[in-house]
Amino acid sequence: MPTIDMSKTELREVNATLQSAAGTQATEAYVLENPRGSHAVAVGLNGPLDVTVKGSTGYYCAGMNKDATIHVEGSAGPGVAENMMSGTVVIDGDASQYAGATGHGGLLVIKGNASSRCGISMKGIDIVVHGSIGHMSAFMAQKGNLVVLGDAGDALGDSLYEARLFVRGSVKSLGADCVEKEMRPEHLEILADLLARAGADAKPEEFKRYGSARTLYNFNIDNADAY
Repeated sequence: MPTIDMSKTELREVNATLQSAAGTQATEAYVLENPRGSHAVAVGLNGPLDVTVKGSTGYYCAGMNKDATIHVEGSAGPGVAENMMSGTVVIDGDASQYAGATGHGGLLVIKGNASSRCGISMKGIDIVVHGSIGHMSAFMAQKGNLVVLGDAGDALGDSLYEARLFVRGSVKSLGADCVEKEMRPEHLEILADLLARAGADAKPEEFKRYGSARTLYNFNIDNADAY
């Protein structure tokens, strides 16, 4: 198992090594030691590579991930898994603001809490947060699933489109055009699968589902104050 000591190796070299290995469809699992909160760790991986980061990272860790599995044994700064396409990213600790922003696919698991704007403009990514999330999460979320085992802050799902939001705890307030919706059998099935994949100890029946009321899809003067 190749190990890279980030206290002795430049970040550019670290990412170049990982990107090269991912591009060759390598089966080896890489370990990154002493990340020391470095920014943009393990970004742009385009292949089924396994990477374990032994510590916390700065902003944009695992950005633009495709097919790789990245496990951060610590917390992550702003924008973790930003614009993720596929694969799996697991954060053992907390995540700062806009985790999973604009993600198109894959699974992001945050075992602690996530700050504000979690899942902003998500476009197909699945995000499971074992703790709570901050304000304006899932703002303009277009597609995918956001699962929260804890509580949600103000303006959840503001101006969202067709993303599904599942919250087990309380929601401080809902954003414009976001409403509570019926939890149908197909939603329980989706949620059960996500909880199992994320290793979350919770039952689908404990959650409420939120989604778009679809009043802001097209401009209507009667809804002008909500835009």
